[in-house]
Amino acid sequence: MYTLNKYLILASAILFNLFSCKQESVLVELESGMLIKESTSFQKDTLYFLGNDSLDQPILVVEGDDIVLDFNNILLQGNKKIDLPNHFKGTAILVQNSKNVAIRNLNVKAYKVAIMAINVDSLLIENCDLSYNYRQRLRSTREEEHLDDWLYYHNNEEREWLRYGAAIYLEDCDYAAVRNMTITGGQNGVMMVNCNKGLFYNNTIQFNSGIGIGLYRSSHNQIMHNRLDWNVRGYSHGFYSKGQDSAGILCYEQSNENIFAYNSATHSGNGFYLWAGQTTMDTGEGGCNDNIIYSNDFSHASVNGVEATFSHNIIANNIIKECSYAIWGGYSYNTNIIGNQIEKCEHGIAIEHGQGNSIFYNLISDGVQGIQLWERTEQPTDWGYVQAKDISSKDYNIGHNAFWQVDLPLAISNSSKLAINDANIFARFRKLLSAEAPNTALVMAKNDIYGLQFWGDGEAYKPFNHILATDDVSLEFLKKNSINLANFSDIQPPPKKDGINTRLPEGQLKGRKYILIDEWGPYDFKRPGMWLRNQSEGKYTFLLLGPVGNWKLTGGGGFKRVTPKTGTFPATVVVETDTDSIPLSIEMEFIGEAITTQFGEQLPRGSGFKFGFKN
Repeated sequence: MYTLNKYLILASAILFNLFSCKQESVLVELESGMLIKESTSFQKDTLYFLGNDSLDQPILVVEGDDIVLDFNNILLQGNKKIDLPNHFKGTAILVQNSKNVAIRNLNVKAYKVAIMAINVDSLLIENCDLSYNYRQRLRSTREEEHLDDWLYYHNNEEREWLRYGAAIYLEDCDYAAVRNMTITGGQNGVMMVNCNKGLFYNNTIQFNSGIGIGLYRSSHNQIMHNRLDWNVRGYSHGFYSKGQDSAGILCYEQSNENIFAYNSATHSGNGFYLWAGQTTMDTGEGGCNDNIIYSNDFSHASVNGVEATFSHNIIANNIIKECSYAIWGGYSYNTNIIGNQIEKCEHGIAIEHGQGNSIFYNLISDGVQGIQLWERTEQPTDWGYVQAKDISSKDYNIGHNAFWQVDLPLAISNSSKLAINDANIFARFRKLLSAEAPNTALVMAKNDIYGLQFWGDGEAYKPFNHILATDDVSLEFLKKNSINLANFSDIQPPPKKDGINTRLPEGQLKGRKYILIDEWGPYDFKRPGMWLRNQSEGKYTFLLLGPVGNWKLTGGGGFKRVTPKTGTFPATVVVETDTDSIPLSIEMEFIGEAITTQFGEQLPRGSGFKFGFKN
């Protein structure tokens, strides 16, 4: 277990910096090309400054020490044509070679990068709205994904990440603090490179088509109390769920000893995505190690709730529901997976070539597989990692877990030295244990097993366990005897006193079927939308979503019947087509509460808004 004393010291240092950057400022009219070297308050305005072709030519440069910038809710907009965000270019604000700089109350829209900071110590960015900046135009369709939409964050030694833009891009910025930010309708939220000992909390970074918060060679940071939902692409319900390397949280390349706690990163490509880095893949050294991933909600990811590979970390007390894989830990070692609530995931915990991992007090329910451990017979020839390290699957401790209504609780193959002998509970399974290849030194004893049928490969271990053939068990009982018994005292990060509740609000539509993506990214429920759900034999079924108000059919062609023709949201509409008419078009109009369009335009209550469908 890891001590948290150093993080308490770090928090005190950051809080000192948050309130120490206070100087008298004067009102100034912001102009393009300004160089700011002292504290300044700007006049409130809406300013259109076209972004430059080069990210190295910002609209405003800040350089100096002990500077407080209050932008007084200026809107700085880089392009008046807001409906082509893949054409946005330039940097709005650049802070460089500075110390103790604070940026407050700024709105930036339609740039490739809203705020960039290079070599800044103790930077504070707070109370800003950096929404509707750059994002790629997606080429994937409802029926088929396009390979061009896949993202690639594996290298950033030459600032490769900037090709995707960012609301905030930080490089060599220690003791940074980013809080109370709103970032939506873009591609990447907060991206940091070589940034250490920072605090990133109380931010709302949702409905973007790439990454919520990303780290590269960044350590000892606290990422806490953030809303990071629907940072996603590469998903079409019922057709494909690839994620295309989007994520709520990205932790890459030698990023160590960070705390990720009390965040909500639901409905993302991956909820949490950790990869050791190319350095580790080439040499077998280093990794993204000793990170604490605690008490987050990573549910409804299109791929993995948590992916943490080639490294050793703590994954504890998280909620992970309805993902393809709850936890994917390929080549992880000395990792503690403790007290997680895993529900309705196809696969619970899957680790290939893992070593020395401990899996305790987890509740895995309503899934196909519970814990899957295995070793492959062949390895990629271009991985230096597999040449430098012992990568056999071995040395597991698995205890006090509860499996309820999981078809196959244990799938273990070609592994050795596994202890499954400390009060695990298995209930309502079809087959207890499957081993495609023989295991050695697998000890399975002192577990509570409800049911004798469908033992499968677990038959040999029957005499060493508690067989409760005639008794049933409830899910509530298992919760009390698994995750509720976990002890987190040595690893639990103290929540911030002003940390926000990040859980999705009551009434929010939840589940992977509500990951709805068009050519500009995920749907955010702030405007009317019409989504094709099913098509067969001349009949189309649509899901209609949007704000409070009324919609009605106003026109179109290629159909002979629409049912119903008017209503409120959410709604299901069935369209019967005239098979001789091509194409089909449906025209709708909505009147109701205020609307925010997918490009950030604000339409007041009562505005007529047209939407529909064309094939």
